[in-house]
Order: sequence, then structure tokens, then C-alpha cells
Amino acid sequence: MAEFSFNKSNLPKQLIINNEYVDSKNTKKLTVHNPKNGELVADDVPLAGEQDVDAAVAAAEKAFPAWKATPPSKRREMLNKFADLMEKHGWTDKFGGEAYPQEDGFIKIVRNEPLGVTAGIVPWNAPIGNVGLKAGPALATGNCFILKPSEKTPFAALALLPLIKEAGFPPGVFQVLSGDGSTGALLAAHMRVRKVSFTGSIPTGKKIQEMAAKSNLKRVTLELGGKSPALVFDDCNLDNAVTWCVNAITGHTGQVCFAASRVYVQEGIYDKFIEKYKTMFAERTKAVGDPDEEATVLGPLVDDMQFDRVSGFIQRAGEQNAGTKLIGGGRIGSKGYFIEPTIFTDVKIDSEIHTQEIFGPVSVVRTFKTEEEVMKLANDTEFGLMAGVFTQDINKAMRIASDFESGMVGINCISLMMGQTAFGGSKQSGTGREGGIYALRAFTDPKTIMVNMTYQ
Repeated sequence: MAEFSFNKSNLPKQLIINNEYVDSKNTKKLTVHNPKNGELVADDVPLAGEQDVDAAVAAAEKAFPAWKATPPSKRREMLNKFADLMEKHGWTDKFGGEAYPQEDGFIKIVRNEPLGVTAGIVPWNAPIGNVGLKAGPALATGNCFILKPSEKTPFAALALLPLIKEAGFPPGVFQVLSGDGSTGALLAAHMRVRKVSFTGSIPTGKKIQEMAAKSNLKRVTLELGGKSPALVFDDCNLDNAVTWCVNAITGHTGQVCFAASRVYVQEGIYDKFIEKYKTMFAERTKAVGDPDEEATVLGPLVDDMQFDRVSGFIQRAGEQNAGTKLIGGGRIGSKGYFIEPTIFTDVKIDSEIHTQEIFGPVSVVRTFKTEEEVMKLANDTEFGLMAGVFTQDINKAMRIASDFESGMVGINCISLMMGQTAFGGSKQSGTGREGGIYALRAFTDPKTIMVNMTYQ
């Protein structure tokens, strides 16, 4: 396998089109800073414009017929070489169609056909993980794929070319266009792109869906925001509940869509829970540090804009008496974008910290008396990505799991995903699903073939 490493002097600063690094036709550039100290990483990252997008789409269209005809087993080999995507998202040679018996004189066959040129627009909080979620199923099912990484984290995706070529992907099959929202808009509106899979904010997701509809009615998968509730009942395993709830809001510094940012604790164990919860938050604060160090548990927010956003939520919560700040909320150090993990208790249900996605290590906590009361609180939102319930009563757990208005539910766990199962949300948290066979279906169209066996 090709080995490569990058530092400031040799960061990839070209687009990946047709299996080659190429200069962007657009003169505009992106600027990237290091979140741990605010230092400039690069101010000359290419921003793909209309000519670049057209070139990538043209290369993908040229490559599509041969790629579509490539045997699934061959595609599997390439994906295995490129990464262990088959093990996690696989099934390229096991994603069969369907056949129905001929009692009525017709054999019915359903084939799963690739769509053609597809695109993935991925966020900055998982710049490589999201490649697997989107490029994996797209390529496995015979589509050509164009990746648009976030303007905040472009280098990981732009570094993929040596692996793309060594894995054996033909030119035009897998391409990377760095850029900002304007590049994503070009892909979403392009008449020759047949599908866009997007992960990001609800407002941007709505714009992408609108552009897709106004162009060629391309398929769209949207994995959007969340404000995930964790319901902690008196009969739970307390240490387990505290550990999951802390990890679920401090992991990735709270910059994950399914973070458990709303915690509802039954009043019988509230005092014990909040004491342990606060203690673990304090321990996480002590573990904040350089993300390049293996011992670091909590790193910085991604950039100054995200730091200002999270800090703004915390500041306004105090000004509006939205709740009681129990711990955290301050800046750590004078360099970089580090912030203390924060807990607000007794939050008002109509406050923005209770209703809006913050995307940082900020948790809001309320008590509740009854199951009926807490279910109303949990479901009173336009978000519906993840939810969790902590209890040792399996009947109650299954009942609540059914009642959650959420695409995913954890019982005695929260804020996790499994590669084999459907990942995605309900309501405004998205449309469509990623993961497992659901991702493969999202990148294919079923074609029904009917064979007349009677000639009548």
C-alpha cells in the first residue's frame, strides 16, 4: 500500500479529477486554521468552481458504463484494497435482486441498478468516516462518485489519490473536489448528477433538497441535526447511565449530530445522578489537551466560528436566565478553541439551549416525575435522530423505544451507530438512511423485469 504523510510543506492542494491531481480552474481559495492553536495551516486550498464540477461530472459519466459493467466481485476487491469498507458496509457481491414465482404465467425479476454519477457532501466532524458511509455504498453498487469535503477539513480527502489509484479504481470513478458551500451547490444543482448524499445542518439540507428538485429531481439522502434526549429512570444502573450520558456529549467535544444533549432524570435519583455527572464533567475538563497527543480525551472545537457559536449559546443562556450553569462554560487557555464541558440544570423548556442544536460539549438537564411527562418532553422537538432510555425494566424500555419519535434508539446506551444497520433520523433530522443494506438501496433504483412464459 502506498505510504504518505503530510506536513505544512506538502499538504495536497489540488483537486482529484480523473485519477489525477489537477489545479482548480477557479481562482478563489480556502483558508484552513489549526483548531488547537489558531495557527494558519494553509490559505491556498482549491475551491472547486463550475468548470471543475463540470469536468468531474464529465469524467464520471465517461467512466460510468465500464464501471457499471465491472463485476461486483471486482468492485469488492478494489474496495477491500482501498479500505476495509467491505467489512463495515460491504455486500457488493451479496446485494442480490428478487425473483417471484410464475403462478400467473409471468416470472418477475427485480434488479438493483446503479444511478450513475453520484456525489457526497460531508461535514468536518468525521472527514474520513463519512467517506466510508457515502463512497462505500455508491462505488460498491456500481456508481461513479464525487466527494466534496468540508472547507474546514479538506486535506484528508485530498490525500486519498494514491490509495484510489493503487486500489485500482479507473479514472473518473472516484474523484474529490474541495470547496465551500458554492461547490456543494453546483453538485446539488447539476443536471448530470443523479444523487447527492449530504450530512450537515438542517438549513443547508433544505437548500440541497430544493436545488435537487429544481434541477433534475435527483435522489437525495440527508443526515441532518439532532437534539438527542436521554431518559434516565429511577431503576437504571446509575453508573452505566452516567457514563454513557457523559461520553455522549463530550466525545468529539460534543461535535456530533447524535450527541445526548438533553438529559431527563427521574426525580428519585436526580441528586445522585447529577453529582456523578458533574464529577465526570470535571474529570473531562482536566483531560482537555492537544489532539495530537494520545493521552488527550477532549480536544478543541473545530474553528473560531464554532467556538463563537458555542460560547454564544452559553452566554445568552446566562443573560436570559435559561437555566442554572452547574459547571464549565469558560475558555480553556489563550490559544486555540478549547472550551470547558458545560452543564445547565433546571432549563426552561422554551429556551434556545433546550430546543436548538449547539454542537458543542453543552448538556441541559431536567427532572421528571412520570413516563408520560418525560415522553412529551422528549418528543416535543423537530429533531428526531437519536434517543436513549436507561432502565432495567425491559417492558418499559421497549415501550418507550417504540414511542420515541426518532430514527435510532439506544436502550441503556445512547449516541452510537452500527455499520450494519440503518443510520438516520426522522422529522427534520433527515430523509433516507445510511449503513448496511439501506445505503446500498439508497444508491440504486429497482428495475422490474416481467417475463411472459405463456406467450399470450
